[in-house]
Amino acid sequence: MRLACWLVFAGCCSLTAGIEPISTSIAVGMAAALTGFLASYQNVLYYFHECCRPEWISFNKTGLKYDLDTKLYGQHVAAQVILKAVTGFMKNENPKKPLVLSLHGWTGTGKNFVSQLIAENIYEKGMSSSFVHLFTATAHFPHEVHINTYKNQLQDWVKGNVSICPRSMFIFDEMDKMHPGLIDSIKPYLDFYENLNGVSYRKAIFIFLSNAGGENIVQVALDFWRDGREREEIQLKDLETALTLSVFNNRNSGFWHTSLIDKNLVDFFVPFLPLEYKHIVQCGLSEMVSKGHVPEKEVVEMMAHDLNYFPKEERVFSMQGCKVIPSRLDFYV
Repeated sequence: MRLACWLVFAGCCSLTAGIEPISTSIAVGMAAALTGFLASYQNVLYYFHECCRPEWISFNKTGLKYDLDTKLYGQHVAAQVILKAVTGFMKNENPKKPLVLSLHGWTGTGKNFVSQLIAENIYEKGMSSSFVHLFTATAHFPHEVHINTYKNQLQDWVKGNVSICPRSMFIFDEMDKMHPGLIDSIKPYLDFYENLNGVSYRKAIFIFLSNAGGENIVQVALDFWRDGREREEIQLKDLETALTLSVFNNRNSGFWHTSLIDKNLVDFFVPFLPLEYKHIVQCGLSEMVSKGHVPEKEVVEMMAHDLNYFPKEERVFSMQGCKVIPSRLDFYV
């Protein structure tokens, strides 16, 4: 539709040039009227068709904070880091590099959910926006023998979409299943370059999701629990260094010896803590509401009690997190 608008404008230029016998005053009047009509027409198109404009892309800090505070359970560290990182980046009209976040933790702890919340508070259409691009290792890059082809495709995809909209978001799920070296192919786009071949990547957002490093995060949480310390005492500094080294040296992390870490291009390694029984109950109650049921705590507690926890005797942390709740809850409702 945007292309059609430009073609209309181009046609106007040709039409104006071909009506020389008409007096200048009439021509100017017609041109002004036509320009006004086309401007109105273009605004109508922008209203109905998603475009890379503020009408469709606008950061809602209040909305993101509310969502993180009320919908994300048991992740105080991640919530704080995400809010500050995204807010600081989106407020900066001239960032020096793209925002690069790497979210780590066991399955079901909220990594995909947080990506969704970020998208919903930047893009009018959320995850359905044509400017939000989700890649999963097993679906998009399944065969190691084709890694060179994948590298070229990934470079072309990122370049092409950022060329269309500088405020594009790229989410890479299952980084722990990504072939080593693949993610390095987009390293130049994440660096401190003003532009590459005429394209600036500085306003884009890259989010990596991975289970790698989850063991380190769990160990820190267990140590705090065994020392009798509150979960909320855990800070980013207690996890970040160990997490970074673990991911960098893990052949199955997708970041194994990657230049993204070596060159400090990942802005934040965001840890997602293992969830406790109380967090599973919170997730269950929210799921009941989303399914249109009246939340019943007894039903949710029954479901939560039947899930697996570790350590085996103490049953402190959930092994599945909140990921299985939508399907499990149907059994109890």
